[in-house]
Amino acid sequence: MSPLTLSILLSSLALGTTVTMSSHHWMLAWMGLEINTLAIIPLLAKYHHPRAVEASTKYFLIQAAASAMILFSSINNVWSTGEWSIMDLSTPTAVTTMTIALLMKLGVAPLHFWLPEVLQGSDLTTGLILSTWQKLAPMSLILQISPSLNPNILVTFGLLSSLVGGWGGLNQTQLRKIMAFSSIAHLGWMITILTMAPQLTLLNLLVYIVMTSTMFLMMKTLLTTNISTLASSWVKKPTLSALTILTLLSLGGLPPLAGFMPKWLILQEFTKQSMTLLATLMALSALLSLFFYLRLSYTMTLTISPNTSPSTLSWRLRTNTPTLILALGTSLSLLMLPLTPLVLVLTQ
Repeated sequence: MSPLTLSILLSSLALGTTVTMSSHHWMLAWMGLEINTLAIIPLLAKYHHPRAVEASTKYFLIQAAASAMILFSSINNVWSTGEWSIMDLSTPTAVTTMTIALLMKLGVAPLHFWLPEVLQGSDLTTGLILSTWQKLAPMSLILQISPSLNPNILVTFGLLSSLVGGWGGLNQTQLRKIMAFSSIAHLGWMITILTMAPQLTLLNLLVYIVMTSTMFLMMKTLLTTNISTLASSWVKKPTLSALTILTLLSLGGLPPLAGFMPKWLILQEFTKQSMTLLATLMALSALLSLFFYLRLSYTMTLTISPNTSPSTLSWRLRTNTPTLILALGTSLSLLMLPLTPLVLVLTQ
């Protein structure tokens, strides 16, 4: 793909997300989502491989169906209220269909089946965009209409998503599919707390984007896409391999790493709302996700016996790969927990 084409597509991605996040009119928000969808499809299909074409086709069909449902919901709301404002979503039918459409765009269970396959069919850079940037526009709409949403629907979808994300990643060997189920599980936490504390949803989204971006950049630097090649990553970059293990544990939500902060605050909010059973189920679902993160950590540390090599190890060779963004993302993924008091003050 030529640099000019790539720059146009990335600019369109930025434009679509910006239009959706800054709009107060349903038609403008829908146009931003459409620009986003049409810009990401060439990036998915840029490698002329059957799996890439299949992934782009699946993504187009799902996103087109969700966009049509958003348009139907907004027109239904306008028919009843006479208002195109995003904040004025009051018709029960419009609220339900809009919730389902936005959750389908995000990939929340049980509307998640497209996400692992699409992510597996894309390269690591496009997978990074799908897992992080493409979540911003639908999540901004959900945050804007959160006072009008049905909490029972969100709690049901969120709990199911966290359980499916944990169970689905247990038997995977491809890292992109594991990151897809990790995304589904994290989205479950965001959706469950949405109506009770939208600021915690936003915090969880930001922490998730930082950790997921760091993980994809690590996979790109280590040139690995499946579990079997993780075992030899210490030969390439031993320091980065150790930091990858800590990033995986941060994704799992282990203290004292940054991923523990949103889970801790969300469980605390559940207990304040006297939802002890829900807090217990969400904590148990986090253990499922933690299992496959620990499985990856085990593969990177304990499955290759020490040996000597007559050739120069690759970590001794100089590299021209830029590492500033990776270093910043790694630091944020591991060391944000001490900022929790500041975060609490800012979100109250």
